[in-house]
Amino acid sequence: MATEPRELPQRDALFTTVSGQPIKPLYTEEDLPESPADAIGLPGEYPFTRGVYASMYRGRLWTMRQFAGYGTAEESNARFRYLLDHGQTGLSTAFDMPSLMGHDSDHPRSEGEVGREGVAVDTLDDMETLFAGIPLDEVSVSMTINAPAAIMLAFYVVAAERRGIPPERLAGTIQTDILKEYIAQKEWCFPVDPAMRLVGDLIEWCSEHMPRWHPVSISGYHIREAGATAVQELAFTLKDGLTYVEQAVARGLDVDDFAPRLSFFFNAHIDLFEEVAKYRAARRIWARELRERFGARDERSLLMRFHTQTAGVSLTAQQPLNNIIRTTIEALAGVLGGTQSLHTNSYDEALALPTEEAVRVALRTQQIIAHESGVPNTVDPLGGAYFVEALTDEMERAAYEYFAKIDELGGMVEAVKRNFPQREIADAAFRFQQEVDSGQRLVVGVNAYQNPDDEPLEILRIDPALERKQMDRLASVRAARDAAGVEAALAALREQAARPAANLMPALLDCARAHATEGEIVGSHQDAFGTYAEAPVF
Repeated sequence: MATEPRELPQRDALFTTVSGQPIKPLYTEEDLPESPADAIGLPGEYPFTRGVYASMYRGRLWTMRQFAGYGTAEESNARFRYLLDHGQTGLSTAFDMPSLMGHDSDHPRSEGEVGREGVAVDTLDDMETLFAGIPLDEVSVSMTINAPAAIMLAFYVVAAERRGIPPERLAGTIQTDILKEYIAQKEWCFPVDPAMRLVGDLIEWCSEHMPRWHPVSISGYHIREAGATAVQELAFTLKDGLTYVEQAVARGLDVDDFAPRLSFFFNAHIDLFEEVAKYRAARRIWARELRERFGARDERSLLMRFHTQTAGVSLTAQQPLNNIIRTTIEALAGVLGGTQSLHTNSYDEALALPTEEAVRVALRTQQIIAHESGVPNTVDPLGGAYFVEALTDEMERAAYEYFAKIDELGGMVEAVKRNFPQREIADAAFRFQQEVDSGQRLVVGVNAYQNPDDEPLEILRIDPALERKQMDRLASVRAARDAAGVEAALAALREQAARPAANLMPALLDCARAHATEGEIVGSHQDAFGTYAEAPVF
């Protein structure tokens, strides 16, 4: 039987906005911006507070892009096909930890992690198997990988090339957001400066060869998952994105040649109105900065298009079916906030990779919102709401306060090196956990309304034999390839990496064609770049 909390907390302590100001019991027109026409505007018009397209979901629903990947390429290919058969409209690829860290599956540090939380991709052969039978020139594909992003894109481009599909026909996104890795997710291969060079190489190459591809998905998601507040997610994500724009412009690229293909990836957390305000403020800030600071003339450069994923960190292992409700609220926040694509988490993901049943429920959640709720029937249905507009303004002001602090430190790269955003996030995470531990903040099923009689949930278990299978597959690729050709390609990559002005994408494509492994390519980079160790943050 569910138990009641011993004593309900004083909820007034949690009635605060992003800057710590009290939330009023009632909002009126006096709380609207001083110039509401300029600040709010219309959907599809500058500053895009209300949405990047005039018709929004009346013209086209968001892309339902469920994150998927586990085990070997064969297993993940089967899950991709399952999702497409059940109505998904885009693919989103989760890689395992060794792949994210630039290790081959037979590396000592990969032991026990191969295929555990995503798909293992070591070689071009794995990439070809992962997308076997999937029309790459018809389906939009997203890949969530950062430090080795250029390597994975090279594998993907060559896999398509071998099927007669040129890069200009490929549509999708690769995350490539390396600053976010140093800030939050901690999956890096190289020191900060050469890692930033690789991001610039990828943006530059894609601007010339992949007009339908988003070379960077600037990610607030993992910043929020690390414990950031909504305003920290907003500020650090936008500052990361503006830093990539600065770098590309410094290379001599015209902002309008690449900015239309930059995209964003935000978290959808449980405070519905705060999240909606976050997305609306993000669009407005991005449009203003691109137009006024960087002189963008193409309206497409001003449009912040973003993917949303519901908050993994909000899911609880206790009473996991409650997570369906949490995910629904968070998905509504993404839709009400004007997202372009959406992933809904599965209810069992606090325990393991999701089962097919849980994945189906997550996808159906989106479909019910799309086809039954009526939410997409009008554009920005919360636009003009006194509370939402006031919160949007406050979110924007708080983000600019963070911008000023980061600029005082010398910009985002220097701030990351000095651990400023890392420390801010750690402090926010600590405060949140204190509130939960003290009972000031209630989490249903965790510190309130517990049910000790819960039956254990059936979870997905990865067969340990898959690790050996992947290692054998990797050994077969190494045995069958031209070893001299591989070494020649890797040597050319090392030579190019030692030349700061060289774009490394052509050399990476040659390594992919030679069937070099991810780990070998990363190692060749490290010969030129060195490695990275983070200074501890306390």
